[in-house]
Amino acid sequence: MGHMGTDAGPGRYGEAAFRPEQAGEDERIDLGALAYDDVTRDRLRALGAGPGWHCLDVGAGTGTIARWLIEEAGVASVLAVDRDVRFLAARPLPGLDLLEADVGAPDFDPGRRFQLVHARFVLMHLPSWRSMIPRLCGLLAEGGVLVLGDAVDLTTRTAPPDPYTQVMQAMWQGLRDTIGTDVSWVAGYPRHLRDAGLVSVAAEIRVPPLIPGSPISRFWVDTWDRARESIVATGLVDDTTIEEAVRYLDSPGCAALSPGLITAWGRRPLPS
Repeated sequence: MGHMGTDAGPGRYGEAAFRPEQAGEDERIDLGALAYDDVTRDRLRALGAGPGWHCLDVGAGTGTIARWLIEEAGVASVLAVDRDVRFLAARPLPGLDLLEADVGAPDFDPGRRFQLVHARFVLMHLPSWRSMIPRLCGLLAEGGVLVLGDAVDLTTRTAPPDPYTQVMQAMWQGLRDTIGTDVSWVAGYPRHLRDAGLVSVAAEIRVPPLIPGSPISRFWVDTWDRARESIVATGLVDDTTIEEAVRYLDSPGCAALSPGLITAWGRRPLPS
């Protein structure tokens, strides 16, 4: 959950919004990690991540998954890539290599291939996502696994127009207008991975519960705050509506679904 981005329209992630130098941005990223790291870890473990694996973590953010791969899964190495590695550099770890780069740049090539390539909440921010999938597949060693995760919203378009859903709708529109974020395609991940030539393709969705004070509820409050300018600029909501939605998330009467995480994976075939 990092700061990768390349060819978004007017701006891009980490510059036009969610700047890493803004105080508390690492804490916002970590709230998302608290909500989703368990399902990511379980999936990586089930796919065999462990000793001998060399891994690439794209848009590594604060490094919670990269460090887990080394400290708990026992992989041989992790190359953590982000356009801004300040949060990763703050906690060095043997086996964790950092690369400050834009994975969407045409000349990006780490010079090696990996048993695992992982990216979470990255491609949804890249208008070039369609070409990025085969490019990431090209970084896999034979038999290596690609694991991609992005936000999936199951209810915003169909839920009753209360302040919470109105703000969510405005957030997605504002982020699309500002940095090119688009989650409309992510439910097609399995097909996209198959089209890229991967095998043993599958996907799962995790929707964390909206409980007052929970990491995911706090994550959305922080995200709305940092994207407030682009949210209000849509004209769909005003500051009063955002404040009503914030109070709703922290109330015992909260009864809504959060956007969730879709995780999709597939393997590069072994030579026949």
